[in-house]
Parts: sequence; C-alpha cells; structure tokens
Amino acid sequence: MNMIFEESNISSLQLKNRIIRSATHEGYGDHNGRPQKGLVELYQELAKGGAGAIITGIVGIQQNGKALSNMNMIDTDELIEDYSQITRRIHQLGVPIIMQLVHAGRQTNRKTLNGDVPIAPSSIRDKMYFKSKPRMMTEIDIQAMIESFVNAIERAQKAGFDGVQLHCAHGFLLSQFLSPYMNTRKDRWGGHTEKRTQIISEIFRKARKRVGAFPLLVKLNGFDHRPSGMNNDEAARIAKLLEENGCDAIEVSCGVMEDGFSTIRVHDIPVNQILDSVPDFKNMNRLLKRIMVPLVPRLMPKKEPIVNYNLSAARNIKQAVSIPVIAVGGIRDMDTINQVIEGEQVDYISMARPFVIEPDIVNRFKDGKQKASRCKSCALCYLKTVENHLRCYHTLS
Repeated sequence: MNMIFEESNISSLQLKNRIIRSATHEGYGDHNGRPQKGLVELYQELAKGGAGAIITGIVGIQQNGKALSNMNMIDTDELIEDYSQITRRIHQLGVPIIMQLVHAGRQTNRKTLNGDVPIAPSSIRDKMYFKSKPRMMTEIDIQAMIESFVNAIERAQKAGFDGVQLHCAHGFLLSQFLSPYMNTRKDRWGGHTEKRTQIISEIFRKARKRVGAFPLLVKLNGFDHRPSGMNNDEAARIAKLLEENGCDAIEVSCGVMEDGFSTIRVHDIPVNQILDSVPDFKNMNRLLKRIMVPLVPRLMPKKEPIVNYNLSAARNIKQAVSIPVIAVGGIRDMDTINQVIEGEQVDYISMARPFVIEPDIVNRFKDGKQKASRCKSCALCYLKTVENHLRCYHTLS
C-alpha cells in the first residue's frame, strides 16, 4: 500500500499518489463552451479529496466537434483566462490538473452542431447517432483539425494546465482514425496501423515545436469491440508509435458509444433513462418510445465483466512501452488497486464514477476508513449529464 501513496512523476507532473481522477463529462459549459462557476468547485472537491491528479471532462477543440451542447470548449483564445482562474485555484491545493481534448467526429448530431453535418475519417453512419450520417473529411479538414488540436494544447498550457490528454478512445474522432472499422480511407490517413496513427503523430510533432516538454498524454482504446476493429495487439503497436512520437503516458480504456455499455459497465440497462437522455431517442413521440423499450437492451447491450475490465489490455500495452500506463475501468476497491500497483502490472489506476459519488474517496482509502467505492455502476450520472451537471443521481433517487 505504501507504493500507492508515494510521490511519483509522469514527465514533469508530480503526483502525491497513484490514483487519478479519470475524465468525466461535467456538463458545466455554457452555449459557447465557457466554463461555469460550478466547475472549479467540483475540481476543488476532488483536489481536497486526495486525487493524485485530475483529468478534466471532455473539452472541445472545434465547434463542429461538440459531442454535447453543455460541454466545455477551448477553441478560442478568449477562453484562456476563464480556465486560468480554475488552474490557479487547483494549484493552491497542490494537485496537477490535465485538460482532456476531444473532437466528437461522427459521435454527435446536427442539432448539437446547429445544423452542421458531422465529420469523420469515413462516411460511415454511427448506430447511436443514426439520424446524422457523417461527411468524409477532406485533406483540408484534416489539416485544420491538426491545427485546432495544436492550438488547443497551446491554449491549455497558457491557461496553466499541467498537461493535456488527447482523447483517442471511446469512438471519438481520433479513435475513429485508429480503428479500421471506422477508418476505411485509401489515402495517407488510412490503411495500415502507422497510417491510421499518422494524424496523432502529426499533432504531437507540431505541438512539441510550440509547447516544448509540456506533458502530452493519450487516452487509448485497448480494443474497440467493433467487427474488424482495433484489437489489443494493435493497440500495443499504436502505443509504441505514440511513445516514439513524444507521448508521456497512456490511459487504457475500451469501446465505442454505438456498442452500448462498453466504455462503461452497468449491472442493469437503464432503459427509461436512455430514452429520456440520448438525443436521437429523446425527441421520439410516446408511441415510438414505447416500441423502443424492449429494443434498447439490444441496441445498447451491457458487457461483462463489470469490474477491472481493462486491466488485461493495459498490462499488455505496458509490456510494449516504457512510458507510464494508467488503467481505468471498473476499478473500485483497495485490494485491486494494491494488487495492480504493488505488482507493477500498471503504473497508475484512474477512476471516474467512484469520484462522482465520493470526491474524497482517495483520502478515505488512505486513512483506512473505506476499502471500496459505494458506486452502484448504475450509469445515471453518465446519462444525466447530457443536459445536467455531474453528480450522483442514484443517491438522490
């Protein structure tokens, strides 16, 4: 247990323990993506509660890549000062904070984009966002995307963040490029593994020229569950390529949105909440919703196991790289954390939902007051933040 609560480093990041708050959408963006007051208060609770580091919820780099209408953005210099106020407050508590950067790609809809058509590596319809078939990105689109990611990295550095994490998992744009299921391009951005990874390599190469040794992390799928998609062996090869191009650490997750409860796991499918929250279902009339009730568990099936479901993939990736590897996914108790960290299976673990119900869970673990999270894995927090602020809705129901 001592190893868990010893100080350590990821590049220039100094962590007081090896338990990280994984990115969790907070729903604190206004219509322009400007962070609202409650966001800093949420991060303060996490910092006071003992998190070794905080990774923010998704922050968008282009307006045409918004996943949700209430997500935060960093697509303009005008937002730098707003984020600076957040980082100053969190640094007073001695905890590093990392901004997660994302473009939704095909995982959005025209309503969220104010009528624009979603863009993606290939024009393949997402089964979750079935009303909005994406437009295949042109070379101009791709170059603009690379520049937008680099600009966002530079803005995060100016705003005082301690690093950034590129979201290359869960079916968002960068993971769409990585997966042969979602990327069927025949040009230099598609084909074999190195070509599909090229867009991330370009972001890293250009970013390093502007931000120097500023920590650059990646959230990577260990596998994506898609037919002819990315498997764990290829994920390990991609991880090695990312390391060679300057990545400082890799957080290993899995799955895509259209695969149902794959990226996160649940004991029971929350059918009614899905129909009330998922944009393409929410606006259906009552009759259609009634018809959809028995179909939702088929469209959004749950996956097994419920706990520790990325550890095997993370261990495999750790064998391929020398940079730190972080495992996320159903890690809920101190016995598992102790086994994984002390056994050097991975370097860090991260948690999302346990921090929602108990922002002080790391302090409670350290003080011996608690050995496991109280999180019920109901996913109500995941669904409710489509339109609301992040909190545990199970304890309020």
